[in-house]
Amino acid sequence: MITANQYFRERFGHKMYKASISLNVTCPNRDGSKGVGGCVFCSDGGSGEFAAKCGDTISDQIAGTIDQIRDKAGKDAGYIAYFQNFTNTYCDPSYLEKSLEEASGCEGIEAVSIATRPDCLGNEILEVLCRQAERMPLFVELGLQTSNDDTAALINRCYETKEYVKAVSDLKSIGANVITHIIFGLPGETKEMMMETVKLCADSGSDGYKFTCLYVLENTALEKLFMNNEVEILEMEEYFDIVEDAIKLLPEDAVIHRFTGDGPKKILIAPSWTMNKRQVINYINRRFCL
Repeated sequence: MITANQYFRERFGHKMYKASISLNVTCPNRDGSKGVGGCVFCSDGGSGEFAAKCGDTISDQIAGTIDQIRDKAGKDAGYIAYFQNFTNTYCDPSYLEKSLEEASGCEGIEAVSIATRPDCLGNEILEVLCRQAERMPLFVELGLQTSNDDTAALINRCYETKEYVKAVSDLKSIGANVITHIIFGLPGETKEMMMETVKLCADSGSDGYKFTCLYVLENTALEKLFMNNEVEILEMEEYFDIVEDAIKLLPEDAVIHRFTGDGPKKILIAPSWTMNKRQVINYINRRFCL
C-alpha cells in the first residue's frame, strides 16, 4: 500500500494539493437520459460541495481555490486541477477540451484530475483525455461504489459493472491514471460483497482507490431510507476493519487516495463519527502506521 502523499512526493518531488473546481455539467442518472434523482446518496451538489462554483471561469476558480489553501500548502507545493462535481465527461467534447486546456495553463497546476462515470467515456471524450494525458499527468476518478449490479440498481447508479471494466482498460490505454471510488456499507451489502468489489477493481487494473463509508445527507433519497430504518450505518471501528481487509486484497503498488470521506457538516445526518475529522485522521494514522 502506498498513500497518496507518498505517491505524489515520489512522482512530483513535493506535496500536491487539489484545487477543486466545477464544470457546468450534470449526470445521466439525473437528467433523464438514464434515470432521475441521481444516486441515492448524492446531494444537490453532486459530491462537489467543497469545490469552487461553476459560475466563475476555470482560471478564476483555480486562482481562488489556490489562494484559500496557499498558506496551508506552502511555497513548494504543486497543485492538481480537480474537476469534482457531478460527471465531468458528460458534456460536449469541445467544452471539456477547452476547460482542460484552460486549467492546464494556470499557474501552479502540474496535473489534472477528473471525476466521472464509466458510461460517459465515448470515443470523442477519450480522444480529448488522450491529448490531455500527453500534456500533463491525468487522473480519472471513476465512481464505481460497488461491483454488485443489484446494489447498483438499488442506489440508482444506472450503469452495469462491465462498463467500469471497459472504462479502466480504455483509460489506461491512453495513459491515464485510474482512481476508483468505493463505498462500504451500501444497503444490503455483506462484507463478502464489499470484498468482491475490491477484487474486481484490483483485477481490472485500477491504479488508485478512494474508500468511504456510506454517509447520509439531508434531502437525499438515502435520507428517507435511513429515517425508515431501512439502512444501517457503519460504526468507525467496524468501517476501518473493512478497509483493513480491503487493503490486503490490493497489489503492493496500489495507491490509497482516501481512507474515508466526510460529508458537509451542515447537511450530514450520519454517521456522526465522521464529523470529528481530526479524530478520524489521528485514528487512521495510528491504525495504518502512516
